[in-house]
Amino acid sequence: MTLDAAPQQRQRVDKWLWQARFFKTRSLSAKVVSGGHCRVNAEKVLKPAAPVGPGDVLTFTQGNRVRVVRIEGIGTRRGPAVEAQALYTDLTPPDEPRPVRVGPRPTKKDRREIDQLKGEGDPGESPR
Repeated sequence: MTLDAAPQQRQRVDKWLWQARFFKTRSLSAKVVSGGHCRVNAEKVLKPAAPVGPGDVLTFTQGNRVRVVRIEGIGTRRGPAVEAQALYTDLTPPDEPRPVRVGPRPTKKDRREIDQLKGEGDPGESPR
């Protein structure tokens, strides 16, 4: 039996998320994983030590967004953003555009009138 193929590179999921600059600290990335907010190839992962490698697809929450990325490589350090972006391909669908607001912001007087129409607050009440 010959061993022509080199062993596939694997890395802890929390370390990879930190090196790819999705989270500021490694403990933050471990918290997301152990909190059940991360999936590797559509399977929920609860341990930060779960191994990941090139070709795996990660789905995780980052703030109020759900990110989907395919791992392209394993990093050796937490380098600059350009280096980190080479480690993955972003598969996250684009956000829906926010509705465009027409006109200026309402003034305090407008806000009070809106609140009265909604039935919030008394007309003679002062906000203290």
